[in-house]
Formats: sequence, structure tokens, C-alpha cells
Amino acid sequence: MDSPPEQKKLKMSSTTSDDDETPATVAGDAPAESEMTKKKRYKRRKIAIFLAYSGHGYQGMQKNPGAKTIEGDLEEALYLSGAVPESDRSTPRRYDWARSARTDKGVSAAGQVVSGRFYVDPEPEGFAARLNSHLPSQIRVFGFKRVTGSFNAKKFCDRRRYVYLLPLFALDLTVHRDRESVAAAVGSENELSRCVECSERGRKAPGVMGRWAEPAAAIEISAVSIEEETGSKERRRFCYGEEVKERFNRVLGLYVGTHNFHNFTSRTKAEDPAARRYIVSFTADSVVVVEGTEFVRCEVVGQSFMLHQIRKMVGLAVAVMRNCAPESLIETALRKDVNITVPTAPEVGLYLEECLFSSYNQKWKDSHEALSMETYTEQAEEFKMEHIYSYIVSMEQKEGAVGLWLHSLNHRNYPDFRFGESNVDCISGDCIQIPNADIIDDNTQIMKNCTSGDDTQIENNNSSGEQKQIENDCSSVGHAEVENKSG
Repeated sequence: MDSPPEQKKLKMSSTTSDDDETPATVAGDAPAESEMTKKKRYKRRKIAIFLAYSGHGYQGMQKNPGAKTIEGDLEEALYLSGAVPESDRSTPRRYDWARSARTDKGVSAAGQVVSGRFYVDPEPEGFAARLNSHLPSQIRVFGFKRVTGSFNAKKFCDRRRYVYLLPLFALDLTVHRDRESVAAAVGSENELSRCVECSERGRKAPGVMGRWAEPAAAIEISAVSIEEETGSKERRRFCYGEEVKERFNRVLGLYVGTHNFHNFTSRTKAEDPAARRYIVSFTADSVVVVEGTEFVRCEVVGQSFMLHQIRKMVGLAVAVMRNCAPESLIETALRKDVNITVPTAPEVGLYLEECLFSSYNQKWKDSHEALSMETYTEQAEEFKMEHIYSYIVSMEQKEGAVGLWLHSLNHRNYPDFRFGESNVDCISGDCIQIPNADIIDDNTQIMKNCTSGDDTQIENNNSSGEQKQIENDCSSVGHAEVENKSG
């Protein structure tokens, strides 16, 4: 007679009942059964965890093999605190792990939300204390809230609110007007260009206190840079008055709505449906003073954002405010058929303010607590002042990241800033005609002859009814020039 089949051992998975219990033991310990029964037993619950972190020294939020990430440290703390069993360690999908927002390298958060099934204390404060004991000071868990079994922090998040703290001097047209002063301070024009290139590629720019500078030179450069950025005592104090505020909000408002943001990221093509994003609002209504330095608080709310999108939106808006680019360039950059290079503002001033769950809160308001940062407002403000704001100020004082970046906003580094100033613009080998009734008249001839990267230049100078057309044959370089001049 055959023996009965051997009973399979049950494995812990994301489908485990919320009523399952486990002893709260520290990872690595293996106490005897008699000792385990004396310990507290916690139930496995589906929860949403509210936390904040400073992005300094991290390669972003999302876990990435070989990189130091916020998620990596958080997952390890969950295991060490007993919230995740040994069988689920390093396997987030087994406990339904999800994040509301994926912040980039160096970007901080004051209201991040993650979800999953964890063994938790009855009181949120106890669970948060256990987690924080295994986390560095720049990552802080505020608490948790019970959610439905189907809850997913990413899918149920309706909108994300980000804030970019822009130094007020960035809007002052009387400072950072020339490259030569910074080039002389840094050492050479090539050195400055290298700093700009590093910043554009997303790497840390050496800045005015870079590792290539000599100590004595670094002190001198730092003094010059800080004086320029904050303004000398003799210089008039720049204020964020109503006129500047109104114009800045009008410029930022051009992003509101559903647009194609392929020019505001580096990995998405115009034809990709993912390039279309919905911006709910973009405002800059208040000034924050941190350690004597004034910052304009730029707040943007959207359904979701792509890599570097917010930093590029801020970067182009600042270029417009400093009259480096025409205001119409923003609307042009949002066109699907146009490819242009958009400046990227430094990452240090950006942080995730809050994740919003409006639809979820409305649907489950009678059975579950609303998911919002209101409960943790005081803790979040303290964390921002101690870890986020202070770091932003220190980075600007030490490296002058924004000050150096402002010097790069010119036609030399961004030739596309001239886009729209002429009747025909050739970008990335494509000729795009932009009719303008105020510029183009009956005597204007527009020739489109851009093939294989050829450039077409048109100059209109009609001071009389006569028109002279000069056509130069395309050379091997591939240039065709057409000039319309009066006789």
C-alpha cells in the first residue's frame, strides 16, 4: 500500500492572511520555543508607510543592484526590525512592495509613501521606532496607516506634489550676467564648460569648491561666488515683488495641462505615449528664508513625472525669466514635432512634498483612515528644516551649484534658445517653419532645404519693394544660405 503524499510546507507570501502572527524577533536570533512564546506577537497587515529622506549620497529611491538607494536601506531595516520574515528577505514582491514616487539621484522627499504586508505593532509609533532604529538619520519613518488588501501605493496615488526651492537671486537679472568672471575664478573657460557638462549629464559638478581647485584658490573662488549669488551689501536688495511673481507664475502656468514633454526628459521619444503628461498646477507664490538665504518655493502638482522632467521645466522657466530665451520657447518645446535641448536645473533644490490619494480616500472614507500627511505635518516640517533645507543651503554656499548653472544659460551652450527668433529654424536636421504674420510679408521667400542634417539660413531685410535673392550652392558641408536684401 502506497504511503500518503508528504504534506508540502507552506511558504510566506503576499497572499498570507492578515490574521497570521509571528514572534517579533530580531533578525539573526534563533531563540528556543520557550523564549519565543514570551515575546510579543505581531500580526501581518497591509499598510501604507509614511516617510521622509534626504537624497544626499543616494542614487535615487528605487533599488538598483550595486547602488546605494533609499529603498535598499529601507528594505534592510524592515527585515532587521522583524517586519519582513527571513523567507521574504530581498524579495519585495512577496510582501506586495510598492512605492508612490520614484525620486531621482540626489532628490529628497518629505512625504513619500510605500506599501506592503508587514508584521506590525498595534501602535504605529512602536513600528516606526523599530524601523528608525535600523535607519540612518537622513531617513525617517513617521508612521503607518491600515489600507485595503488591494491597495498599491503606486497605482492608487492620484497625484504627486513636488517643490523646487529656487534661490531668489536666480531671478535677479543684475547678477550672474557674464561667464568670464566665473571662468577666471574657476581657472579657465574649459574648466567652466566641464562643470556645465557634468551638470547637464546628471553628475555632480565640481563647482566653485571642486576637487580640482587648489585650497587657496578654492577659498577665493568661494568668496567671489557667494558674494555674487547673495549680493553684496552695497548692492540693492532684490525682492520677489508682485510684478516678478506675476510673470514667473505666468511662465510656469504654460506647463499646465496635458502636453508632450519629450523635450523635458532623456529617455522618452516624442512618439511614445508615455511622453504625454498632465500637469495640474505649477505656482511660485511664496518665499522661504533658510539661514538668511531666500528661496522661491516652486510647487508643481501632476499625475506623474518622467526622469529630470521637473528640473528641466524649472530650468527653461528660469532661462525665460532671465531673458535668455523667449517665452514662446516653452510652448514650442511642448510640441511633438520639435526637438530642442532644454537646460536642467540642479537636483539639490528638488524634493517630493506629498503623495495624494484623493480617489482612494473618497471611496474608503467610511472604513479606513484617510491617507494624507496631515497627521505628520509637524514631523515633516522638522525633518525638512534639519535635513532638506539645511542641505540645500549648505550646497549652495559650498559649491554654488545654482550660481554656476546660471552662467551656462546662454546661446553658446543652448543655441536652441534662439528658436523662434527667425522664420525658419533647423534643429536636429529638421527644418520647422513657424509662420509669423508680423515678420513674413509677401516679399519674403522661405526655402526649406534641410536634408541629411543640412542647415538653411534665411535673412530678411526688405526696406523697399525690390528683392534680391542670392542662392549659394550646397557645399560638401551641406549648408544652403538664402539672403533677401533690398537693392
